Amino acid sequence: MMISSKGRYALRVMTYLAVNADREFVPLKEIAEAESISLKYLESIARMLSKEHYIEGTSGRGGGYRLTRKPEAYKVGDILRLTEGTLAPVSCLKDDAEPCGRAELCCTLPVWQGLSNVITDYLDTMTLADVAGKGRFGE
Repeated sequence: MMISSKGRYALRVMTYLAVNADREFVPLKEIAEAESISLKYLESIARMLSKEHYIEGTSGRGGGYRLTRKPEAYKVGDILRLTEGTLAPVSCLKDDAEPCGRAELCCTLPVWQGLSNVITDYLDTMTLADVAGKGRFGE
């Protein structure tokens, strides 16, 4: 499983906003410069996050974006599922997958199910507050 740049950048935007949660709004241009991400690409990610009410924005002087909830309320898994659609390591485990005719005979299915459980458990127990507390912004 590979997380797309959209997923990685969405998590970085959300983390930046979590670190700056004490500010009213954070300009997207500031985030783009701080994270070395194209402003145009971040605009599309911000629209997606805003549409799903993960962030809210305002335009004009003093405008920008902010989280709609406390950083502790966001699971990393939810952010990545929003951008990636699925965290399943193989196509047969996707929510919308057709039933596999080989499932009864597949010796490797338990491996993929176990991996899927590990990924989901890990990402669903880590919050945005956890991520914001680590790395270059952390204490």
